[in-house]
Amino acid sequence: MKFRIGIGFDLHRLAPGTTLTIGGVAIPHEKSLVGHSDGDVLIHAVTDALLGACCLGNIGQIFPDTDPRFKGVSSILFLIKTAEFIRKKGYEIGNIDSNILAERPKLLPYFPEMQAKIAEALNVPTQNVSVKAKTMERVGIIGTEEAIAAEAVALVFVE
Repeated sequence: MKFRIGIGFDLHRLAPGTTLTIGGVAIPHEKSLVGHSDGDVLIHAVTDALLGACCLGNIGQIFPDTDPRFKGVSSILFLIKTAEFIRKKGYEIGNIDSNILAERPKLLPYFPEMQAKIAEALNVPTQNVSVKAKTMERVGIIGTEEAIAAEAVALVFVE
């Protein structure tokens, strides 16, 4: 069995809004992420980590922001399609580890639902998905609440 590791990163600006979607979870907040889809930085980072582990490109190649089919869609769709795509190429998903980089809101209460949504989209056990968060101690564009970012690492294997 051969193992491969991929890393993903995403960052989106924040703008006035009423809902923040991270990890497929709608979180009440006075700002929303700006993006062609729903701007879900965590799902985008996980998608890129999986594609990178399999050397199959990146989210922008597979789901371009120039394609009107993806305008405003839930990024969970990207994760479902990516899992199907990499399985067709002979890969299986081992586990995901991720960090959300955000000053506010506090995200800890939403971790179990994020983990469950990601696990369901990937068709893996929930315990194979780790979601964590860090603040930037009020430094930089994340610390001043201009943006939120996420990073993820994916382990995949092929027989």
